[in-house]
Amino acid sequence: MADAKKDKKKPDNSLLDIVINVIAPVLILSYMSKEEGKFWHLGPVYAMSTALLLPLGFGIWHFIKHKKLNLFSCVGLFAILLTGLITIYLYYDESARKHVGIIFGIKEAVQPLVIGLLFLITHKMKSPLINTFLYNDGLFDVKRIEKSVKEKETQPAYKSLLWKCSLIMFGSFCVSAVANLALSLYFFDGLNPAIDNWKVEYNKIVGKITGWGFLVIGAPFFIVMAFILYFMLKGLKKTTGLETDEILLGR
Repeated sequence: MADAKKDKKKPDNSLLDIVINVIAPVLILSYMSKEEGKFWHLGPVYAMSTALLLPLGFGIWHFIKHKKLNLFSCVGLFAILLTGLITIYLYYDESARKHVGIIFGIKEAVQPLVIGLLFLITHKMKSPLINTFLYNDGLFDVKRIEKSVKEKETQPAYKSLLWKCSLIMFGSFCVSAVANLALSLYFFDGLNPAIDNWKVEYNKIVGKITGWGFLVIGAPFFIVMAFILYFMLKGLKKTTGLETDEILLGR
C-alpha cells in the first residue's frame, strides 16, 4: 500500500500555475518596469525579460520533474518566445510602434487558434486532443464506456458525439482568439509611439492584457467546459445506457 501511494502522481497545482504564469508576470510588468525610483524598478527591458523567464523557467522545471512533454506547455513556450521576439522588434523599431495593437493582437490570437485547430487535426489520430483535454481515464471510465458502446453497436453515434465536442472546443478557442485580438486593440489604442517612456507603457499594457485576458476569456471558457461536460454526459448516457455514476469515475 505504501509503494502504491508513493507511485501515485500528485495532480498539478493549478493555483501555482496561475500565480507563475499570470499573476507574477502581471505584477512584474505593472510595477517593475520603471527605469528608476524604487529598488524594485528594473527598467522595461529587465522587467519584460523577468516576466518572460519566470513562466519559461517553470515550464522547463516542470518538464524535468515530470519527464513528459505537455502540449499546452509547448504552446505556452511558443507564445513566450513569440512575445519576446515581438517585444524586441517593437523596442528597437520605432516605426513599427504605430501598429503595436494589431501586431501584438495577432500574436495573442495565434495561441488559442492553434490549440483550437489541433482539436480538429487530431480527431482521427490515436490520441485526439479532446481525450487529452477532457475525455480521459482520469475523469471518465473510458473502458466501461467503450465496452458498452461495442455491445450496443452505437459506434457511429459515439464517434459523432466526440466529433461534436471537438467542434465545440474549436469554436470556443476561436472566440478566445477574437477576444484576445480585441483586448490588444483596445488597450494599445491611444499609445503614442513617440513618447519617451514608450517601453514602460508598453510593458504595463502587456500586463493588463495578460490579466484581463485571464478574467475576460478564462471565466467564459470554464462555462463552455461545463456545457461540454454536460453535453458529453448526456450523449454518453444515450449511446451506452449507463448512468452518470457509471460513466464518471468516483473520487
